[in-house]
Amino acid sequence: MQFKEKKKKSLGLNITSLIDVMFILLLFYVVSSTFVEQPGMKLELPSIKSQEVTRVENLMMYISKEGEIHLGETLVTLETLPAEIERMIPEIGEKTLVLKADKATEHGLIVQIMDIAKRSGLKKIVIGTKIETQ
Repeated sequence: MQFKEKKKKSLGLNITSLIDVMFILLLFYVVSSTFVEQPGMKLELPSIKSQEVTRVENLMMYISKEGEIHLGETLVTLETLPAEIERMIPEIGEKTLVLKADKATEHGLIVQIMDIAKRSGLKKIVIGTKIETQ
């Protein structure tokens, strides 16, 4: 009598589900990450206590405490600011300016820039702040 040999089943590790989990973790990390969008200057934004946070994808302006004005990545002066804003308006969806100024910036300069922005055709100005942690 002849016995049939049983074929040995190879025990393998199915890593498909592990790859799925790693992909989901990677997506979660990318979606929940924040990216710094300000140019090479350090700004100390004014802090607030309210928790209302809005993400606006529009024209960004940064003003340092020394009075340097960056419109997006471009360094501008008060004289060239109206022309630069008018040049960039067709590229943005909403006509909104996000103004991020250092808390030590002169108030008169900020008001002057807001006036120039309104006269140049922008409809809305959003002041950038940071949420105060306790």
